Amino acid sequence: MPGLEAMHTESDDDLVKRIASGDRLAMQVLFSRHQIRVYRFVLRLVRDETMAEDVISDVFMDLWRQADRFEARASVATWLLAIARNKAYSLLRKRREAGLDDDFAESIEDEADDPEIVLQKQDKGLAIRACLGKLSLEHREVIDLVYYHETSVEEVARIVGIPENTVKTRLFHARKKLGELLKVAGIDRGWP
Repeated sequence: MPGLEAMHTESDDDLVKRIASGDRLAMQVLFSRHQIRVYRFVLRLVRDETMAEDVISDVFMDLWRQADRFEARASVATWLLAIARNKAYSLLRKRREAGLDDDFAESIEDEADDPEIVLQKQDKGLAIRACLGKLSLEHREVIDLVYYHETSVEEVARIVGIPENTVKTRLFHARKKLGELLKVAGIDRGWP
């Protein structure tokens, strides 16, 4: 069995095969490779750090349990993002069905601008993130996958479970809406 250093050069597919046979070290290597990327993706969907951490735990627990079922029809990263997306959506559905709880009610932003908000709006990065947050979940998801995770349209289709043309259509409408939101926020430069 290779040591930790040797494992860092192994492909994700090889690591998954090792995980399927119960190799905990391979699991640690794969986790360290992908956990930040998957966490950021989930965090943009659920908008709650604790929820995102719970989803990440579930995703990698599923990887541990289901590694022997990985068929390599997509990359390991795509597979993990698809699992993460499904778990995040499931959690969001449960939360919506449970209604507003106190923590969620407190997280709803006040529409009135106070001096702090005015200063934040001057920061382009914050303004862009705020605009992204105003997109629908479906639009935010494709923007996040394509631009932040540099995922191809084909991979997005696999992760989200929709046809490639639907991904392209969502991407088109998301960029258009984002451009409008950026313009309203005072950022003249449109979406790249």
